[in-house]
Amino acid sequence: MATNDKQVQKQETRDLQSAERTRWGKVFSPAIDILETKNDLRLYADMPGVDQKSISITVDQGVLTIQGNVDTTPIEGFELDYQEYDVGDYQRTFTLTDTVDQDKISANYKNGVLELILQKAEKTKPKRIEIKAN
Repeated sequence: MATNDKQVQKQETRDLQSAERTRWGKVFSPAIDILETKNDLRLYADMPGVDQKSISITVDQGVLTIQGNVDTTPIEGFELDYQEYDVGDYQRTFTLTDTVDQDKISANYKNGVLELILQKAEKTKPKRIEIKAN
C-alpha cells in the first residue's frame, strides 16, 4: 500500500513541474543542501544572479516550489564575445510530509544562497517522558 502512495505523490509532483512557463529562457534546478536539526530542516539553494525581489516561494497542497528569475538583459554598450556558463532561471519543487509545519516556513537570501527553514511540527519532535514514582 505504501508503494502506491509514493507513486501518487510522484505523479502529482511531476504534473506541477511540467506546467507551462510564461517566461522564455533556460531553467536550471539549483543545487540544494539539506540539513536536519532537532527542531527544523534547513535547505540551502545556490541561486547566483537572482535578485531577492524575483524569488518566489510557494506551498500548495503540500508541494513547496522555489522559483528565481535571473535578469538576462545585456549590458548596454557591450557585446558578448565569450561565455563559460549558461544563464537562466531556477526552479525546484519538493513534496512536504506531515513532519513540516507549513505555516512556519521562513526564508533568507544572501550572496546568491537562499536559506529555507522548515520548522518541524510539534507532534513529530522527540519528547522525553518523565517517570513518576508511586
